[in-house]
Amino acid sequence: MLNEEMIKLGTQKSVIRDIFEYALSRIPVVGAENVLDFSIGNPNVPAPDEVQKAILEIVEDKNPVEFHSYTSAAGSNECRDAIAENLNKRFGTDYNRNNLYITCGAAAALNIVLKAIISDEEDEIIVVAPYFPEYKPFIEAKGGKMVLVEATGDLQINMEGVKKALSEKTKGIIINTPNNPSGVIYSEETLKKLAELLKEQSEKNGAPIYLISDEPYRELVYTDEKITWVPALYDNTIVCYSWSKSLSLPGERIGYLLVPNTVKDWETFMAACGGAARILGYVNAPSLMQQVIAKCIDIEPDLEVYRKNRELLLSELTEMGYNVAKPDGAFYLFLEAPDGDSLKFMEKAKEKDLLLVPGIGFGCPTYLRLSYCADHEKVKKSIPVFRELMKEYK
Repeated sequence: MLNEEMIKLGTQKSVIRDIFEYALSRIPVVGAENVLDFSIGNPNVPAPDEVQKAILEIVEDKNPVEFHSYTSAAGSNECRDAIAENLNKRFGTDYNRNNLYITCGAAAALNIVLKAIISDEEDEIIVVAPYFPEYKPFIEAKGGKMVLVEATGDLQINMEGVKKALSEKTKGIIINTPNNPSGVIYSEETLKKLAELLKEQSEKNGAPIYLISDEPYRELVYTDEKITWVPALYDNTIVCYSWSKSLSLPGERIGYLLVPNTVKDWETFMAACGGAARILGYVNAPSLMQQVIAKCIDIEPDLEVYRKNRELLLSELTEMGYNVAKPDGAFYLFLEAPDGDSLKFMEKAKEKDLLLVPGIGFGCPTYLRLSYCADHEKVKKSIPVFRELMKEYK
């Protein structure tokens, strides 16, 4: 007999991927330029020139054995040292290579951390809506239970909801800021309140509740406001990071998890992460990409295309009367269906080859996600379609 849960997961279609596949099917029918596909968060901005240069330098200057061989399970010293130095410079910390574990992207980092902390089927992980849909299978595959906290009107963290969700069974909470799918950045005030709640409940439980900060969009910010460094507010914070978005490298699967010295028994926690990575089959993160990251650690993303798309959409859709969460980060825009029925709106838009993702999978069923990491001409082309759709409701 095969594992029924795995069969279910393998046959269940991701709504995002389903719409993306539909977009591909429409290209031969109406032409690629007429398919306004805003379904998937695949960066359309190429990786910085420095990345290409670093790859060429490594491949041309080194023996292939040097860049195709295994590294230590936690990652090469060179890569971890570079990351620690970068973080220390930016956030005034004192990390070193031993605080870092290089992973196959943020998804691997999250799975490793969840495997490390979930030890009983009663263990609960709190997830704050709107949330990345894969959190649920990640948690449940480790034997834990996801506890969902509904979103607030401004899509900040629902603090009353968190307070009610916290219990003696809580092992952790996952936050994602800048947020996928909303683009909202959690304020420092919000995060301080969250830290206070977690400290209080940890004391009641007699054990730490881990704050898992999922940060693949950390560098994609469009305001002057600095992103809050979460470990500075709460000792038992684990950071999961990826270069998929910041360096436009989603297919290369490179990221890390950070366990600061402030985490209770942090060395034991890191050992648990090593064991979790081992049992999940993560031998080591891609060796070539570790060397590339070491060379490109200080490179910042070019946000101009995303910024231009964001400003156009935010301005035009707001003027039309759409309720839009202000996207200060990431490259997503979360808009509410005019009548609250996101599935109906999605289908209406689909008829006009405007492809959006309904918010039901993100825990916000009245909203739809628009991924604006797309060609600017397509973003401009979508404006009259949105206007036409709004007229149908008015």
